[in-house]
Amino acid sequence: MSNKIKQWDDEYELIIIGAGIVGSACAATFGKQGRKVLLIERDLSEPDRIVGELLQPGGVAALTKLGLSDCLEGIDAIPCHGYGIFFKGERAHVIYPTSNGKPSVGKSFHHGRFIMNLRKAAAETPNVKIFEGTANEMIRCPMTERVFGVMCTPKGQSDVNKKFFAPLTIIADGCFSKFRKDFISKQVVVKSNFVGFVMKDAALPLPNHGHVILGRSPILMYQIDTRMTRVLVDIPGKLPSNGDGSLKRHLESEILPIIPKSVQPSFNNALQSERLRSMPNSFLPPSTNVYEGLILLGDAMNMRHPLTGGGMTVAFNDVVILSDLLSFVNLPDFNDVGLVLAQMQAFHWKRKFYSSSVINILAQALYELFAGDGDENLRTLREATFNYLRLGGVYSFGPCGLLGG
Repeated sequence: MSNKIKQWDDEYELIIIGAGIVGSACAATFGKQGRKVLLIERDLSEPDRIVGELLQPGGVAALTKLGLSDCLEGIDAIPCHGYGIFFKGERAHVIYPTSNGKPSVGKSFHHGRFIMNLRKAAAETPNVKIFEGTANEMIRCPMTERVFGVMCTPKGQSDVNKKFFAPLTIIADGCFSKFRKDFISKQVVVKSNFVGFVMKDAALPLPNHGHVILGRSPILMYQIDTRMTRVLVDIPGKLPSNGDGSLKRHLESEILPIIPKSVQPSFNNALQSERLRSMPNSFLPPSTNVYEGLILLGDAMNMRHPLTGGGMTVAFNDVVILSDLLSFVNLPDFNDVGLVLAQMQAFHWKRKFYSSSVINILAQALYELFAGDGDENLRTLREATFNYLRLGGVYSFGPCGLLGG
């Protein structure tokens, strides 16, 4: 990116570690506010992931508030109008409720393409500089533990150390956060894994919708471009071995027979040709930021099961709230650590009201329900929930509205 060749300064108002969903959006947003921002990313090449591909309508609205809706353009993103839920040969069709008289629409896309657009938006913001390298260590006061900056190694220069200083550092280095353990005592809980791959030219029963197939545990399908459809199969407990073929056999024997018949040929073809990849489904309750000079955001601070596709919606809404609380009007100087901490306390509670608590609780509750095949009570409740959603109309608008953020 062009910003990599700019003359470097050592001091900034804000350092952001991680140019993913949260970090890139934060950099662009605070840069537009006039803050001097350094965005640090280990690898600026296009990422290739199996999650972070479905943005709910609430996330689209938040992205628009941030002035970043153009990042959804030019990536062959697919409109998403709701969900089809499939259970024992029956189908429930639920659509997002209207908002201000207009249909609510989500978007699904290739994660990497979207990230590159967000990074481009950050790079083109005049007050933002991007540094490609690895953040190794926080620079902290030995007496107060206040964070003053970051020690980094430029990419390809393992023998070089650079120090960057700022009164405020945001850690947004994702679900496998390098720094989380230094500042959060809560432990990440993993109960299952998603196994993901893509199908080509699949005949989905409901185009422009997410598809949830209920078996022993849930299966997700949604288009990520005009021709490709993402498949995510939730597998609780220990993951079968991919190396000896156990995982493929599990998908062929347990999953293929229960998905809609129109999709089965594409599913089977993909099993023979596509690489099977896995991702842990993590849960981490949010924590209040209490360290001077430091903020944790995104998956580094809070995660929920990705079944409901709510992670990016929470992330962008967090950036909306944070950019207001830390704006020049509300916080002229990031060196005012007392006011920063007070605003972060406000952030912790404000994010609960807009959607984070709803999305977090809904994600965990729906997963426990949809993956509760081994519990008779949960099986009964799952069937009742499905039959309720099948009623459609006002009966499904409420739950689908919560799902859409």
